[in-house]
Amino acid sequence: MRTIDQWLTSPWRRSAVAALAGALPVLAFPVPSLWWFAYVALVPWILLARSAPTGRRAAYDGWSGGFGFLLAVHHWLLPSLTVFLFAIAALLGALWAPWGWLVRRFLGGRPSAGRGGAALLVLPSAWLTVELVRSWQGLGGPWGMLGASQWQVSPALRLASVGGVWLLSFLIVAVNVAAAVLVSVREARVPAVASLVATAAATSAAWAWAPRPEVDGHVRIAVVQPGIMDGGDKRFDREEQLTRRLAGQDVGLVVWGESSVGFDLGDRPDLARRIAALSRTVGADVLVNVDARRSDRPGIYKSSVLIGPNGPTGDRYDKMRLVPFGEYIPARSLLGWATSVGKAAGEDRRRGTRQVVTDVGHGLRIGPLICFETAFPDMSRHLAEDGADVLVGQSATSTFQGSWAPEQHASLGALRAAETGRPMVHATLTGVSAVYGPDGQRLGPWLGTDANTARVYDVPLAHGVTPYVRYGDWPVGGALLVLAALGATEGARALRLRRNGPEPLVPAARTVHAWPVRPGR
Repeated sequence: MRTIDQWLTSPWRRSAVAALAGALPVLAFPVPSLWWFAYVALVPWILLARSAPTGRRAAYDGWSGGFGFLLAVHHWLLPSLTVFLFAIAALLGALWAPWGWLVRRFLGGRPSAGRGGAALLVLPSAWLTVELVRSWQGLGGPWGMLGASQWQVSPALRLASVGGVWLLSFLIVAVNVAAAVLVSVREARVPAVASLVATAAATSAAWAWAPRPEVDGHVRIAVVQPGIMDGGDKRFDREEQLTRRLAGQDVGLVVWGESSVGFDLGDRPDLARRIAALSRTVGADVLVNVDARRSDRPGIYKSSVLIGPNGPTGDRYDKMRLVPFGEYIPARSLLGWATSVGKAAGEDRRRGTRQVVTDVGHGLRIGPLICFETAFPDMSRHLAEDGADVLVGQSATSTFQGSWAPEQHASLGALRAAETGRPMVHATLTGVSAVYGPDGQRLGPWLGTDANTARVYDVPLAHGVTPYVRYGDWPVGGALLVLAALGATEGARALRLRRNGPEPLVPAARTVHAWPVRPGR
């Protein structure tokens, strides 16, 4: 142990180890069978920060681990962002610096049972706050939240209906902290075991209490995945061919992927007529996605457009949350040169202003989300509140074939379905398309990156209100309250120590008044 401690005295070695430790939890994402690894993957990082010689060094350990975590969870962006990925990971990794400092503050040295018990509440709360900050769309959004690694675990999906992906992240960090305490802090092992038992009991109670979605109907929804096509006209032709094959299959809705139509339908009414003819042939409305310069307003938009037998119908939904660098460049006047070193957007896309729930007939209402937006739990929750029966995500992911990004993107649909109690359809141009029931369970096979087909899914419908839809992101509110209470306690403690501090060793100087001496005396 002493040899390891001596080896880690080098700041660069220690930072490298922290970065590797921070990257470990990402292994639970691409390998579904390793979902359990998330519950112990943070232990090396916690032990490293706990052993830091100073609070500043612990903060650096938190920063370095955050850098490693973000670099690993977004590594598939390297061909697009090039050197920007390292800069972004270094910048956002600083969000974990306070977390590293708190690890040492509560677990460093020989913590008492009280400090060890408090760590099981404070450290998950601090982690959740980091996830909240980085979930802001301008900082990259909530991609790679720890709770998202549990998308195939039925009990976890049930808990997601109670507190969303936030609750899952909180529980994962709490278990990791308890495991680290059991390994390294003998004095706090009893509260650690007690906390694990209490967490298991509370989790079981929440699982048992959470209402199960009650299926009250079914709808047949078709997903059209044309595969990689060179040119918008070829893609459209292939989508048209695949959709025509759906005739006679009693389909209630046909969904095309993101950027499935590369021309504004106002400029190309011939395309609108062809899609309307498809709707009449199939007997169902077709939800397409237009990625083009608008004819009725300036700028390029990505829009979900529903087309029925008589042409476009319902409200058009314009994408609200855009991908940084991919669809716009933040502070383009300063960072516009990014277009010369990567695949950054040459022109900023325009944003929509509101979410839309559209009636597709037969009493069915859908809530569209476009690509990146399926990562945001608040957007799907608002659509459920507004009366959506089915959540529909339209994506492309053609840029990231060969990486694990398409699979991870498709897996987010399971969480959004479980959180809202609404089925989720995730349709892409090329891998991976997937459909999930209102409990988050996958329906039928995924359409992989090599698929070039149209597939019909029998989708169950449910209309109950989950606790997450009703109460929102309450785990985040609870975490902020914990940190606020910590700040108030630490502030009161510092004030008390200042007031009750020891008397100074040197008596205070006394003021001596010197009276003026008259001349001659």
